[in-house]
Amino acid sequence: MSSVYTDEQLIIALTRGETWAMTALYDRYARLVYSLALRMLNDRAAAEEVAQEVFVKVWRRAREFDAQRGKFSAWLTGITHHHAIDELRRRRARPVASDDEDALANIATTAPSPDDAAQTSLERRRILDALQDIPVEQRRCIEMAYFEGYTQEEISERLGEPLGTVKTRMRLGMQKLKVLLAEERI
Repeated sequence: MSSVYTDEQLIIALTRGETWAMTALYDRYARLVYSLALRMLNDRAAAEEVAQEVFVKVWRRAREFDAQRGKFSAWLTGITHHHAIDELRRRRARPVASDDEDALANIATTAPSPDDAAQTSLERRRILDALQDIPVEQRRCIEMAYFEGYTQEEISERLGEPLGTVKTRMRLGMQKLKVLLAEERI
């Protein structure tokens, strides 16, 4: 039933307190949120925690979504990206002790279903293929920001490029990615 509603309709229902809309959005986007967080954090437990935080934020701040500014999926991945970046920064501030790593290694993780894994793999492949079709300078800036958690200022320092150049490369690269990914859906 939820597949007949657009994202915007679901957000409107959510702002009216209709909990079924949150379930529908979660069912529609949980794999995307989790896979982005996992790609950035390379840690299943942390990715699951980020995914939970993202959907709690969507629940609490649904009124902040503005369809005039872009698609819900872009808003959602932006929230995911910011939460994953925050987690990466927390890790830099307080690294995990090696004793804790041994304990964590013994904890069983829940693997996604084969269907979920296949869908995530296909989505990841689409994005990675599209990234290969943009200029290397733009791709590197995007990868450093979205997958490694660096700010634009940090990218500028690491690459020895002016901040304006990094911002321009990211903007142009994201525009090209948007076009490439939209072409694949046609």
